[in-house]
Amino acid sequence: MTTTQLQRLISMLFVLGLLVLMVLPSVIGIVHDRRADRQIRQAQEDREAGGNRDEAQKSSSRSTVPSTATWYADGRRSKKLVSS
Repeated sequence: MTTTQLQRLISMLFVLGLLVLMVLPSVIGIVHDRRADRQIRQAQEDREAGGNRDEAQKSSSRSTVPSTATWYADGRRSKKLVSS
């Protein structure tokens, strides 16, 4: 291998190294964005699946008895109507 061939080899490796250094941040960014998109999509699917379950549980576990605040308000309304 002559000196000229060695210089060409070194130059070629240097150019390839620069190319890798310039492309690497973009590749890392693309991989990061795809991972974040996948996590967001998974969270949305979990929320939609969980939301349907929560609504079904809330409707079946709700009490049909009014709260004491409602009874108190009804009692005061009826007193006002009677005294009028």
